[in-house]
Amino acid sequence: MTEPRPFKDHFSTAAAGYAAHRPSYPAALIDYLADLAPATACALDCGCGTGQLSVPLAGRFARVLATDASAAQIANAEPHPGVDYRVALAEDSGLPPASVDLVTVAQAAHWLDLERFYAEVRRVARPGAALALISYGVLQVEGPPAPLVEYFYYRVLGPWWPAERRHVEEGYRSLPFPFAERQAPALAIEVQWGLAELLGYLDTWSAVRELEKAQGRAPVERFAAELAAAWGDPATRRTVRWPLALRVGQVGAP
Repeated sequence: MTEPRPFKDHFSTAAAGYAAHRPSYPAALIDYLADLAPATACALDCGCGTGQLSVPLAGRFARVLATDASAAQIANAEPHPGVDYRVALAEDSGLPPASVDLVTVAQAAHWLDLERFYAEVRRVARPGAALALISYGVLQVEGPPAPLVEYFYYRVLGPWWPAERRHVEEGYRSLPFPFAERQAPALAIEVQWGLAELLGYLDTWSAVRELEKAQGRAPVERFAAELAAAWGDPATRRTVRWPLALRVGQVGAP
């Protein structure tokens, strides 16, 4: 194997905002993953951030081990009695062999050394355990603000997204997945948000941080003013939707 890649930390400086504004995952996804796993004793959620998937998983799994390489993300994670948060690389979880029924990576697989991660998955998975790489790409906003958000994402922030972001936009289809893959159902995250909630989410984007470093806060503030004008009453709640992309399979299955 090659030497481990360094951990690319794009999120520690915005960990509190990540905890406050990133959406969690729908119950339909949790049920699908739990039903795919051979048992529901233990799930491992790698690159867990502040627990957006870890906490919902605890509704179906007796124990959830949630790991992230960022100590700041773990420090800001949502507490839950069924979730054990640990600072650890996805490629080196520290768990005993054959100990988990499900391994998940939500919105983080594009940062991993996948060769090493998959070796770790094979090590910690029980026979027939499920693996899921989960991502959500560009959000869809209801109504007049939609073209403004699209323009901000592609045109204003386009040069500032990390190269790995393309994997998210492609729904992880170009990532290697050396497991018996299953066809996943069509699922989505959907929320009803006011203007402040949407702006809070957009401000967690890593490309915003890079744009600020180069040009200051002015481009972001200009966009926020344009979005507010298109939104109308800031208390108006609009549907915000992220279609989910899943690569799912079972470890050791033929």
